[in-house]
Amino acid sequence: MPILETVILRPVQQTTALFTQRYLVDLTRSDLLLLNATLIIPELQESLRSKGISNKFKSFSYLYDEEQFISFLKNDVIVAKALPESLKAARKRNEFPLFKPKNSASTKFYLEEVLPKLKKANVIGLVVSDGGCLQSTLPASMPELQRLRCRVAFHALQLRSEIQVLGKKMVDRLRRSGQPFLAYHPGLVRDKLAYHGCAELFQDLHSELIQYRRAQMIKQKFISEELIVDSHLRRDNGLCPLMPEEVGILLKALGYSQKAIIYLAGSEMFGGQRVLIPLRAMFPHLVDRTSLCSTEELSELVGPETPLPESTYKMPHRKSDKQLKEEWNKAGPRPRPLPPPPDRPIYQHEKEGWYGWLTENDTEPTPSLMDFRNQAHRLLWDALDFVVSVESDVFLPGFNNDGSGLPDFSSLVMGQRLYERPSSRTYRLDRKVIQELFNITREDMYHPNRNWTVRVREHLNSSLGESGIIRQSMFSKPRLFLSHPLPECSCRTSPLEDSRQIRSDDGRFLYGGEDECPKWMKSAGVEKSKTDDGDQPDYEHDLLTEQSETDEEFAKSKVASAFDQDEEWDPNDK
Repeated sequence: MPILETVILRPVQQTTALFTQRYLVDLTRSDLLLLNATLIIPELQESLRSKGISNKFKSFSYLYDEEQFISFLKNDVIVAKALPESLKAARKRNEFPLFKPKNSASTKFYLEEVLPKLKKANVIGLVVSDGGCLQSTLPASMPELQRLRCRVAFHALQLRSEIQVLGKKMVDRLRRSGQPFLAYHPGLVRDKLAYHGCAELFQDLHSELIQYRRAQMIKQKFISEELIVDSHLRRDNGLCPLMPEEVGILLKALGYSQKAIIYLAGSEMFGGQRVLIPLRAMFPHLVDRTSLCSTEELSELVGPETPLPESTYKMPHRKSDKQLKEEWNKAGPRPRPLPPPPDRPIYQHEKEGWYGWLTENDTEPTPSLMDFRNQAHRLLWDALDFVVSVESDVFLPGFNNDGSGLPDFSSLVMGQRLYERPSSRTYRLDRKVIQELFNITREDMYHPNRNWTVRVREHLNSSLGESGIIRQSMFSKPRLFLSHPLPECSCRTSPLEDSRQIRSDDGRFLYGGEDECPKWMKSAGVEKSKTDDGDQPDYEHDLLTEQSETDEEFAKSKVASAFDQDEEWDPNDK
């Protein structure tokens, strides 16, 4: 389920707004121009100080570069760091009107419903819980607002320098082996699995946890389906993620060797290390942030935090001999069976964590402060993985464009890669087609015949090119603009008559359609191509030059140790 994240706006000409936004999702400030409002720096609800994060950061600065955000938008939208003192008290008393726009809200909604309240109250709240607050494709009469959306998403909204620097270090460490690496995001997220009814693809407590979450979604009317559905049928329709085992078989069909380096992205891996065992057996060089970064590096990213109790679970008291005797006397008529053997010891890890409540209660407990802190940490881990995935030589999504309407990590990475490096190798596979192929050889997946391998290669290789881009534009962009920001966020240096254009039935460009770049941009591109392509951003120059030979040795040892680690047992296997 989407988690609310908050931003505040302050008025221009007596107009103020309160705003909320989801992690790494477009802060569509085009509606601010419609409302003539001033933006107060956003508050991300998962990273408030009340959630246990370090006092070193405020909510927005926990992830993003605050000064970059303010300075880059100064010519478009006025951004302030806080509400005026006269309005802070009113906000605490909840005196501001509150709106919860859908991610498909039109400009008409803001002009006819929001703007009148804004003029009357001076301050309003906009709560965004679906990853957006404005329709993906704006009318053709609003090109400047669409360009503003591009500037915000790809330039104003930048991760703070510490995240970017550590992410670049991780990329360097992956590439020091001298070969390219592939980034893979499984997309095994509990909420998505519950939304689509994929519980039967898992076992035991994982199925129970998915069904419990699905029951909550039905009760909240987030979905209007039966609790129990055929997960295998859903999978065949492409509505469930590819399992890591299936991804490994696809990579083998493509010709990847056991020496291939695979970076595992994503802060949530539902199913734990157990579901990764088949993939790790096929590709031992499977690494993640914990195997590339030291504990000190990750703790520096988090910042100094107030210590919290690690576990609230208390071991049950041992029964006295008197209690045991009373239970024996009440055990029923004789002849009595032998008393049961003594209970085995209960270990602490069995009762703590996200799964410990299943054997004790019927309802999931209220999240503790430690749970909130861990959720905030997940934002940082996702941000690190985002940097590595965008820079990877190849990216393969396990579950993108799932149709739930919620933004997903893979779609955001694919959109960013398309914007920055359109020629990069990004697989845009069709899960329904892939499952049809797997159903042909599911009984003998590890030894497919030659024809099956050829068909898999044809589909995956075609997804890298024009057909994959068109499919992504057709199915993903209507739900999430950032998943396919072309042609709105790009321009063409070659003459327009040389471009190929493909439109959908409603006239929307699926391929091509970019405007021609202005002359100053063409000349700037030529000058840039003459310079050293290896020039690094300022933040990278300032911080990465401090790396020493010890850091290089550390990187090699971390990657090597990750490659040699025992893949059969993980004490944290959940």
